[in-house]
Amino acid sequence: MINPVPSVPFALDPRQQAARAWFESLRDRICAEFEEIEREAGSDARFDFTPWDREAPGQAPGEGGGGVRGVMKGQVFEKVGVNVSTVGGEFAPGFAETIHGAAENPAFFATGISLVAHMTNPNVPAVHMNTRYLVTTKSWFGGGADLNPPLPRQEDTDHFHAVLKAACDAHHPDHYPRFKAWADDYFFLPHRGVRRGVGGIFYDHLECPDDAAFDANFAFTRDVGDAFLAAFPPIVRRRMNEGWSDADYAAMLEWRGRYAEFNLVYDRGTLFGLKTGGNIDAILMSLPPLARWS
Repeated sequence: MINPVPSVPFALDPRQQAARAWFESLRDRICAEFEEIEREAGSDARFDFTPWDREAPGQAPGEGGGGVRGVMKGQVFEKVGVNVSTVGGEFAPGFAETIHGAAENPAFFATGISLVAHMTNPNVPAVHMNTRYLVTTKSWFGGGADLNPPLPRQEDTDHFHAVLKAACDAHHPDHYPRFKAWADDYFFLPHRGVRRGVGGIFYDHLECPDDAAFDANFAFTRDVGDAFLAAFPPIVRRRMNEGWSDADYAAMLEWRGRYAEFNLVYDRGTLFGLKTGGNIDAILMSLPPLARWS
């Protein structure tokens, strides 16, 4: 499987290039694993990849980098998007003041991977994962992963959290409790008083003021990506052949409505993409193909 990479017409420093290469390689591994699951289910579904150029005021299309949107619609994965992007330029006035380290200088660089999977079978959890590297007057890593089951199973929740905890514990004993709590707080719908799923980890602003900090935080971010591949596919394979009822499917559609509400109203990544000239289809690939509000 040959996956396209974003066109980046500006020079990258060694840190930026290393982060970009890792996110793109993780994309390739995830897409290959998801396609293999489709093969196991008897489906020949594959990802379709669409490159896009960043479009922002003061820059010609592509001058500020771009990304590649990858989408697969299959038998197991009703809709899964795996996106990579590498972009640079200046934040719009006002928005720059909301970004770490950009208030005094709006110039930025960002590279990362973002994934959302909505499943055909209500017994299989939806999932979200992203990791990213940003540079303003500061530089830092952020990201995480969280599980979003319409029909929660404790076995699946325990497995997902155990894999993420092991990845965190390998770097710092405070990472898992801190980043789990951050996910619980972040993935919350205040207007409904509920979390959108069963959590995971979320982290941001792991700053890289020197090479030692960059190496440590990059190593942790790579382990988060590897942990996702160890945590989610086994759950899919465990549940994808289970039967479901009309009531189960209706519950999934209603739960998807909650997911859409969060991503459209509260998600910072959605806002970041819209404010920085990102591709609309890539940004909104997080939305489910079908949802219901009763």
